[in-house]
Amino acid sequence: MTRSAAARTRFRRTLWPTAVGLVVVTTAIIGTLASQSASSAATEADGAITEHDGAVPDGVTVFDDEYPGVANVEPDLLEALRRAATDAADDGVEFSVNSGWRSAEYQSQLLREAVSEYGSEEEAARWVASPGTSAHVSGDAVDIGSFDATAWLSEHGAEYGLCQIYGNEPWHYELRPEAIDRGCPPVYADPTEDPRMQE
Repeated sequence: MTRSAAARTRFRRTLWPTAVGLVVVTTAIIGTLASQSASSAATEADGAITEHDGAVPDGVTVFDDEYPGVANVEPDLLEALRRAATDAADDGVEFSVNSGWRSAEYQSQLLREAVSEYGSEEEAARWVASPGTSAHVSGDAVDIGSFDATAWLSEHGAEYGLCQIYGNEPWHYELRPEAIDRGCPPVYADPTEDPRMQE
């Protein structure tokens, strides 16, 4: 075998494994990217609710504007909540937000889940409004987390125009500016008694 033939053979022996390795790595990268893209598209297509729909992670407060569930709350309501939260902090109470603004899609999902849980649309309506009537979809309601915070608002909320609306939802607060002078209006037993919930 000539020297040039031997060199070509050595070159092929080293090039071939390298080329095969590159093909394998490239195929793996393409497969991973395609899988991630398909997974992302499936998540969007299956209607998964995200922070963009108003879902908030645990520990979000009324001051956390980076979450649409807080940032999209009606400005006067948010301002009243922040004033109340600042004063409540002096008493060692923090206002976390379990839910604020919600997209219509998020509200629809919650309603479907409630129908499934409670067994009928009538019973579900005691807990979850339709997207067309929900004060959360319009940004006019906030569900406050922790017993301490709701207890504090129960005692002091009217001073800020913040009122509990439903007897069965002590966490659900809306802005009633007239409450500052006259106190909060009587609560409805549940949303089915609220005239706004009638479609």
